[in-house]
Amino acid sequence: MKLIASFFGVGYLRPAPGTWGSLAALPVGYVLLLAGGFWLLFAATLIAFVAGLIATKAIIATGDDHDPSWIVIDEVVGQWIALFPVAYGAAMMGVEYWQLYPGWIAGFALFRLFDIRKPWLVGMADRRGDALGVMLDDVIAGVFAAVVTIVLAGIAHGVLM
Repeated sequence: MKLIASFFGVGYLRPAPGTWGSLAALPVGYVLLLAGGFWLLFAATLIAFVAGLIATKAIIATGDDHDPSWIVIDEVVGQWIALFPVAYGAAMMGVEYWQLYPGWIAGFALFRLFDIRKPWLVGMADRRGDALGVMLDDVIAGVFAAVVTIVLAGIAHGVLM
């Protein structure tokens, strides 16, 4: 369970294990995209969410901390969600995934911002104090980051101006 929750030990890196988890999600997400495209990344995100929920539930049941900092599978899931528009957009336009690097950067930075600041629904999910809350706050942060990334891409490409 600890192997899944820590994303193969990445959660034990210091400082800022959540940022390390998000960073580790980027190359793994890229490899998933190269191997199977958007739908493989989507499927991996669902699998990681379920596995992370099960692992987190088991781990927090044995301790006092409802969200140990070394649990970073939630950051991986949220970061992959933040990359959905980039992955889908690259596939739709028929370009290499790396060519949308501004979207990768924006997705990463925005996800970390929403995950750290925990605005609105992100904070509500985090305050649940259970395994679902641990996973859900990062899912919501990932969705927020994805939406803002879409808006920024629209502005950059003149669609929203």
